[in-house]
Amino acid sequence: MARNMGKEIQATAEYKRLQAAVKANDEDKSLQDGIGEFNLKRMEMNQEMQKEEKDEKKLQALNEELQKIYTDVMGNPNMMEYNIAKQEMDEMMQKVNAILMMCVNGEDPDTCEIPDHNCTGSCATCGGCH
Repeated sequence: MARNMGKEIQATAEYKRLQAAVKANDEDKSLQDGIGEFNLKRMEMNQEMQKEEKDEKKLQALNEELQKIYTDVMGNPNMMEYNIAKQEMDEMMQKVNAILMMCVNGEDPDTCEIPDHNCTGSCATCGGCH
């Protein structure tokens, strides 16, 4: 059953979009260079932070460089598409998991509904759906 569900998940638009975004990121040399630069700068900053006598000016400069690289990486169109696709995939998987848990707890698989995000699960605290 789980393998069949895996095949169905891989057939969804969300999965296909995420895989296309991963491929685009992997093939984007500029993005990969930026990620590499970010990782190196972060390592350099970590090394500086571990020194007994920290150079605060150097740390500040490294932090500013790190923030600029991060902004550039996250502003890359391929990275932006990946983040959106990943969020959509995560949301779909949360719904799948919620339905599975409801079914494990005895709900009818054909009729169980995913509760609203604002639902606490307790009708005593509910002000109604509208």
